[in-house]
Amino acid sequence: MIKQVPYWRLSSFYWFYFATLGAFIPYFGPYLSDSGYSAIEIGQLMAVIMGTKIIAPYLWGWIADHKGNRLFIIRLGAVLAALAYAGIFLAQSYWWLFLVLFVFSFFWNAILPQFEALTFNHLENNEHQYSWIRIWGSLGFVFSVTSVGILFNWIAISDVPVVVIIMLSGIVISTFLVVDHSGIRHQQGHLSILKILKNKHILALLLACLLVQASHGPYYTFYTIYAESNGYGKSWIGILWAIGVLSEVIAFALMPWLVKQFGLRTLLLASLFSGSLRWLLVGYFIDNFYITIFAQIFHASTFGVYHAVAIAYIHKYFRGKNQGKGQALYSSISFGLGGAIGSLYGGYLWENSGASMTFTIAAIISFFAFLISWKYTEKN
Repeated sequence: MIKQVPYWRLSSFYWFYFATLGAFIPYFGPYLSDSGYSAIEIGQLMAVIMGTKIIAPYLWGWIADHKGNRLFIIRLGAVLAALAYAGIFLAQSYWWLFLVLFVFSFFWNAILPQFEALTFNHLENNEHQYSWIRIWGSLGFVFSVTSVGILFNWIAISDVPVVVIIMLSGIVISTFLVVDHSGIRHQQGHLSILKILKNKHILALLLACLLVQASHGPYYTFYTIYAESNGYGKSWIGILWAIGVLSEVIAFALMPWLVKQFGLRTLLLASLFSGSLRWLLVGYFIDNFYITIFAQIFHASTFGVYHAVAIAYIHKYFRGKNQGKGQALYSSISFGLGGAIGSLYGGYLWENSGASMTFTIAAIISFFAFLISWKYTEKN
C-alpha cells in the first residue's frame, strides 16, 4: 500500500469521474437517438465534447502551471461542469444541446489532466503506483455501466441526464475531500510548446496517441447502438462494456510487473497492434457472442496498457513546472483532437457506409499508430 499518500481520497475522485463516464459514454448516444437525432448529428454532438479537449486542457494546464492553483482549478471545473450540464433539462433542440455540451465539456475537460498531475505530485518517487490509484476509476466505470444498464429495465433511456447529474455531484464532493501537494521541486523551468514539439520522440508519441483515440471514436459513440441493433439487450450491453473495463482493471493491476518484464516500448507496440485486431473483430463478428466478448477483453491492451504507458512517457518527458502542461497536451491531442476526429468520421461513415467499414477504417488508423511508434518510440 502507498504510504503517506491520501490513497482513498485520490481514488474517490477517479471512481466518480469514470463512473460518470460509465453513465454517459455508453448511453448518451442511444439517448440522442431516442430523441430523434441522426447518426451524423450524434457524431457531431459527441465531437463537441471531444473537441473542447483540444483547447480546454492546455489552457487550464497553462494557468495551473503558471499560477500554482491546480486544486482550485479542479474544484472550479467540477462545479461549473455540473451546473452547465444541468442545462440539458431546459430544452432539447440541436443548437441548445450543442451549447450545453460545449460549455459543460469546456470545464469538464479541465479536471482530469490537472488531477493526474496532482496525483503524481502526491506519489512523488512512487510513480509506478499510479495504476493502483487509477484502477478505482475503472472500477467506478464498471459499477456505473453495469448498474445503469440494469436500471434501464425500470427507467427510460430519456432519464440518462438524471443519472449523469447525480454522478457529477459525486465528482464535486470528491474534489473538496482531497488536499493539494506541491510535489518534488524541480529546477526545470517552463518550456514553450514549439520547443517541446521539436523532440521527435514526444511528437511521435502524441501523434500515435491522437490516432489511437481517433480509432476509438466510433466505438465510444456507436457501440451501444450497434450492439442493440444486433439483438443485444441493454443489460447485456452494460455487461459487455463492463467486461472491457474489467479487463482494463486487470491490466492496471499488472502494470508494475508488465513494465519490469517487457518495458514501455514493447507494451505500447503490443497495445497498438491489438487495436487493429480488435476493431476488425467488432466490425465483422458482432453477431458472434463469444468473439464479441473476446473483442471486449482486448480493452485491457487497447486502453488499459496503452493509457498507463502513455501517462508514464508523458511523466518522463514533462517534469517540474511543465507537468500540468504535459498532462494537458496529452489530453488535448489524444482525447481531444483524436476523439473529435473519431466521432466525426464515425458519424459520417456510419450513416453512409455502415458499421463494418467504419471499424475497418478504425483498424487501419490504429495500425498507422503502431507503425509510427515502431519507428520513433524511444527505447527504454
